[in-house]
Amino acid sequence: MAHLACSVSRRRFAFSLGAAFGATAVRPSASTAAPPGAAAPAVIDLSSNENPYGPSAAALEAMTRSQAVAARYPDAAEQQTIEAIARLHGVSPDRIVLGCGSSEVLRLCDAAFLGAGRTVVAAEPTFEAVLHYAKVTKAEPVTVPLTADFRHDLPAMARACDARAGLVYVCNPNNPTGTIVTGDELLAFLAQVPPTAVVVVDEAYHHFVEAPAYRSAVEMIDRFPNVVVARTFSKIYGLAGMRLGYAVASKASAESLRAHASWGNANAAVLAAAQASLADDGLVASRRERLNRTRRWLCAELARDGRRTIPSETNFVMIDAGTDVKPLVAAFEGRGIRVGRRFAALPTWLRVTIGTPEDTRAFLAALRAIVPARAAA
Repeated sequence: MAHLACSVSRRRFAFSLGAAFGATAVRPSASTAAPPGAAAPAVIDLSSNENPYGPSAAALEAMTRSQAVAARYPDAAEQQTIEAIARLHGVSPDRIVLGCGSSEVLRLCDAAFLGAGRTVVAAEPTFEAVLHYAKVTKAEPVTVPLTADFRHDLPAMARACDARAGLVYVCNPNNPTGTIVTGDELLAFLAQVPPTAVVVVDEAYHHFVEAPAYRSAVEMIDRFPNVVVARTFSKIYGLAGMRLGYAVASKASAESLRAHASWGNANAAVLAAAQASLADDGLVASRRERLNRTRRWLCAELARDGRRTIPSETNFVMIDAGTDVKPLVAAFEGRGIRVGRRFAALPTWLRVTIGTPEDTRAFLAALRAIVPARAAA
C-alpha cells in the first residue's frame, strides 16, 4: 500500500503515537460518551465503520440553528446543498441527486436500472445493499469472487456483463476488505462493460484513500455516461446518524434516479450540517490524517504479533483471526467492545472499525486476550 511521505522518522512517529495511546483501559472513550445526564454507553462500538469524532463543530452548530426552521419544508436548503455538492465536483446541479444516506442512492439505482430478466453484477464479498434491494425488482444477482489479494476481479466482472446486465456494482474502496481498484483498472473495465449496463461506483470511503494509483470515478462520467458515483456524508464527515448521501451522474442517469426518489428525502438539520461540512476548510484532511494514522499504528502492532491483515485504504481493517469469527464477535461483546459481523465469504476474517486511539488500544488489548498472538516470523 502506498503511503504519504512523512518528514518524521519511524521511531519518532511510533513514540508520538504511543504517547497518545498510553495506559488505556478497556472502557468507553470520551469520543463515544453520552450527553450530560444520560447513561454512559455500554460498549465501545467498532462495528459499523462510523467516524468516532462525529460531526465538525461547524456542522453541530448548523444543526442546532436548524431548529428555528423545523416547522418548514427545507426546499431552499435542499437546492443550496445540491448546488454546493455540484460546485465541489465541478458539475451542473442537475447531475446531483440526494439520498437518505448513500444506501438510498443504491436503492434508486436498482429501481431505475433493474427489473425482471436483468442481472446485477457485484463482487463477493462487498457491501450488500445493491443485491438486497435488487430482490424487489426481480433482478438476478451475479456475484464474482474477489482475487487472491482480496480485490475486485474486474476482468471476470466484465465477462459477466452480458446483454441482460442492467447494473454493475463496484465498491471502491471495497467494504469489507478495504482494498481499492486503481484508476487505470477502472478505466479499462468501463471500456469493456456494455454501455447498456449502468456501472455504480460506491465511493463511501473515498476520502480515506492515500494510494496515488486511485482515481475517483466522478472524473470518468463524461467519457462513460453509464457511470453513477455514490458518495456519503456518513464517513469522513461523521454524519452517519443524520443520513445524507448523493449521486453524481450524467444528466440522463440523474433524471432516471430522481424519478424514483421520494420528495424531500433530506431533513433541514442534515442539509445544514452538510453545507457546513463542505465549507469547513481542512476538515477532510484532518480527519483522514487522524484515522489513517491510528489505522497504521494498529496494523503495525498486528504485524508485530504475527497477525495477517488485508491492506486497507479505509477507516477499517480486516484481520485474519485463524478461526471462525462468530464466537469471537460474542467474546468481544462480553468485554464491552462491538466489532464487525461475520462475512460468509471470509469467515475467519474479523473487520474492525478504526476508533479513537483510546478505543483502538482497548480493542488490541482485548484481541490479544481473546486470540493470543502468534510469534512474528
